[in-house]
Amino acid sequence: MGNREDLLAGARRCLEEKGWARTTVRDISAASGGVSMAAIGYHFGSREALLNAAIIQALDEWGNETGRTLAAYGDPGSSPAEQYEAMWTQMIESFTEHRKLWLATIEAILQAEHSSELRKYLADSQKEGRRGVAGILRGVPEDELSDSTVRTVGSVQMALLSGVMMQWLTDPEQSPSGPEVVAGLRDLVASIDPAGSPPRTVRR
Repeated sequence: MGNREDLLAGARRCLEEKGWARTTVRDISAASGGVSMAAIGYHFGSREALLNAAIIQALDEWGNETGRTLAAYGDPGSSPAEQYEAMWTQMIESFTEHRKLWLATIEAILQAEHSSELRKYLADSQKEGRRGVAGILRGVPEDELSDSTVRTVGSVQMALLSGVMMQWLTDPEQSPSGPEVVAGLRDLVASIDPAGSPPRTVRR
């Protein structure tokens, strides 16, 4: 790899081990195999710009990982509820297997307050994510979705994903399983629409 790629890899390691605030230029230089600190300015302009690039790289990986997990949605032979439950189970497994990757998304949200570039990247990614998730859940191509469906189905699913992720990253012992997420949604629907399906109790 060249110096630029080495610096990105070193910045990624620093973000995973130290987090944004505690990562220094010297840390990045050491983690990149001794690439000079001056090279950071040459290739990226500043420490902040390099860390932004590293976070965006991590988020791209996060998007690919999420896409692979969601792609399993819709296995033939199972009911929609079973498919949805299986999707959540796989997503939760990803929170554990790729914990550092998911933590990078939280880091990015915090730093976006200080970077218009990162903020725009996140906004664009969320827009794509809402439409992509809605398309998967509805089982139709994204370009056939109405804006209303994207802003309801897509947005709510993204909100659920973020909330469950936060719980698993902070307290996995008490966080909901895939079946419990579905059971909780059934309870919520029953609370909003008492004439609907009765809630289902799920145990681990």
